[in-house]
Amino acid sequence: MATVDPIDKIVSRIYPLFGAVLLIMALGIVSMLLIKGYEIPEIAFRSFHPEGLPLWPMLFVTIACGAVSGFHSTQSPVMSRCLTNEKYGRRIFYGAMIAEGVIALIWAAAAMSFFPGGVTGLSEITTAGGAALVVKNVSLGLLGPVGGILAILGVIACPITSGDTAFRSVRLTIADAINLDQRPLKNRLIIALPIFAIGFSLTLIDFSIVWRYFAFSNQALATIVLWTSAVYLSNNDRFHWIATIPAAFMTAVVTTYILQAPEGFSYQPVSLILQE
Repeated sequence: MATVDPIDKIVSRIYPLFGAVLLIMALGIVSMLLIKGYEIPEIAFRSFHPEGLPLWPMLFVTIACGAVSGFHSTQSPVMSRCLTNEKYGRRIFYGAMIAEGVIALIWAAAAMSFFPGGVTGLSEITTAGGAALVVKNVSLGLLGPVGGILAILGVIACPITSGDTAFRSVRLTIADAINLDQRPLKNRLIIALPIFAIGFSLTLIDFSIVWRYFAFSNQALATIVLWTSAVYLSNNDRFHWIATIPAAFMTAVVTTYILQAPEGFSYQPVSLILQE
């Protein structure tokens, strides 16, 4: 319904509540970490991964919806259409990026410090039940039954709302490309129903495989958008380095990843070859 209905019917009325729950519960999680004295690992330029996976480029691809996200860039045209004043753009887009970064840091700290054995314990829980079990155990363990359930609902709301905004973005992109008027409900369903079928078919595939392909394609899309933005700024004699530098950085990330990844070219890093 959120995909095919106008954005002011469902999304703008209900989703702010989900966002508020997510923020409040994240603050609850970090508060209980501090109150109960959990030892949060210090920031270090080394990999804590039990199997020794390298920070570069894994960190920047695994966290695929952080400050740099191709998925978020696809939502920008949708959100910009909802602004009543262009001046709100920085507050909304930059503010949301910073807020999501803070939430990511909170959950990363909770995941690494809550389980016995630290990162090793986290790896065992992830292997047993995936990210969902991690969220459940951390939420209930730190906030109790009521707060834990609210925290779980806040986290669950993220993929749900991301899903329908993704469907909405695809629908509008296709409609713009084929010049199909989206005011009639019939025309919206003509595009939305095949998209729903594709989305359902993806649920039949192992999620870890889907996530790996999503993570790379998401960051690759972010790279393309950053280069596009850099070219636009340069052509208009604006300060293009604000987009050029992260574009170059992300180009190195996605190139290195796809060369090494099993779903890519499976090339071994030089350091591993030398060790062998």
